[in-house]
Amino acid sequence: MPPAAERTAAAREVGGGRVGSLLSFRRDGHLSGKAMNIETNGIRLHCEVEGEGPWLAMSHSLACNLSMWDHEARALSKRFKVLRFDTRGHGRSDAPARPYSLEMLADDVKGLFDALGVRAAHWVGLSMGGMIGQTFALRYPGIFRSLVLADTTSRYPKEAWPVWQERIRLAEAQGMEPLVAPTLERWFTEPFRKAHPERVAPIAAAIRSTPVAGYVGCSHAIPKIDLTGRLKEIGAPTLVIVGEDDPGTPVAMAREIHEAMPGSELVVIPRAAHLANVEQPEAFGSALERFYARVTA
Repeated sequence: MPPAAERTAAAREVGGGRVGSLLSFRRDGHLSGKAMNIETNGIRLHCEVEGEGPWLAMSHSLACNLSMWDHEARALSKRFKVLRFDTRGHGRSDAPARPYSLEMLADDVKGLFDALGVRAAHWVGLSMGGMIGQTFALRYPGIFRSLVLADTTSRYPKEAWPVWQERIRLAEAQGMEPLVAPTLERWFTEPFRKAHPERVAPIAAAIRSTPVAGYVGCSHAIPKIDLTGRLKEIGAPTLVIVGEDDPGTPVAMAREIHEAMPGSELVVIPRAAHLANVEQPEAFGSALERFYARVTA
């Protein structure tokens, strides 16, 4: 085995996609984690894998990246093989300049799964990640063993489209900087922003560094979601989580998903807005632990 702290670059063909990996070894020589760039569906996706056990995939919000799940990944990797990835247009993944669709983003995930040999997985998705999860579950039935849909929606009213158009216009004209402050105001409650600037700062940096092409591409996809009437087709156990003070995908939207999915659970997290996992990590983590204790027993 390689010596302590040594990293080895590798590239191979798997499942029709090219996988370039950076392997990290602990002092005892055992693999501790894997960062990979996978070429699939016409783009390069960046992902990280850690832990052992059943596969669990985590999908982040618009204008974030896989680091949004750092806290949860550390805990969940004790019982799962956790796959985190930067969605098309975000983080270290490619950001082609074109409108995206939720079906396209779901196909990206399928290509990622195929390259890694994932035949079954649990899914955790927040906001856009929850929308991708719903789309994937309907497009590729039978792969998800469970879903966690956090601070997300299954449909947007047509009246929401002008809001997204304005965000697209602003990003294309001025870049991401003008979107940082208003986004943080939606994503976190005011008391949290004032009390924990050190936890808000990394999210602000993620928003600021999101490629405009990626933000715009995903902003074309998000408001077109309209899946409520089909959610009953998803048979996997589902946990719906929402911050009590989420203004973007409020409790009413979470309740609509919950009511459309027989047997699903709904957890409302007090004193949390849109990024409930960042604002209330203990409550969010406890909800996940209780859910997985039941569905993996």
